[in-house]
Amino acid sequence: MSSQAEAYASNNSAYVGSFDKGELSLPPSKKVIVVTCMDARIEPAGQLGIDLGEAHVIRNAGGSAKEALRSIIISQRLLGTREVAVYHHTDCGMLTFTTEQLRGIVRDASPGNEAVASAVNQIDFLEISNLEESVKDDVTFLKQNPLVLPESKITGWTYDVRSGKVAQVV
Repeated sequence: MSSQAEAYASNNSAYVGSFDKGELSLPPSKKVIVVTCMDARIEPAGQLGIDLGEAHVIRNAGGSAKEALRSIIISQRLLGTREVAVYHHTDCGMLTFTTEQLRGIVRDASPGNEAVASAVNQIDFLEISNLEESVKDDVTFLKQNPLVLPESKITGWTYDVRSGKVAQVV
């Protein structure tokens, strides 16, 4: 067992000792979804005042709504959510590369491996070139997508990793 796995087990024992959330219902009580980045500095519960059981938080690199669509459909159609908050952040790693650059890094790490080259060439890494535009684009994507419930309230936000402030973009 790795040292991190041992820490998880130990930390969980402490968590279980004060756990009192076993009666929370499956659907989120605020009927909201937050689509955000996997960045370790992003913690939407504390940053937006969301408690356990109140929202679905869907995370992926860059907080891409396109990548989150499968989870949004499940959340809305099976669990009753009706609001989506797109929540991107400053200093995002997705602003630092292009899809073609990352494809090259992956191909170069496995020279001559055609399976790797073929597989990575199929992926659009959905990089971001402008933070606020990426929020607007994701909100537009969701509003125009026929799989997202038309009555959904969809907003777009940025989070400043330096100051901790959020700002509504859309």
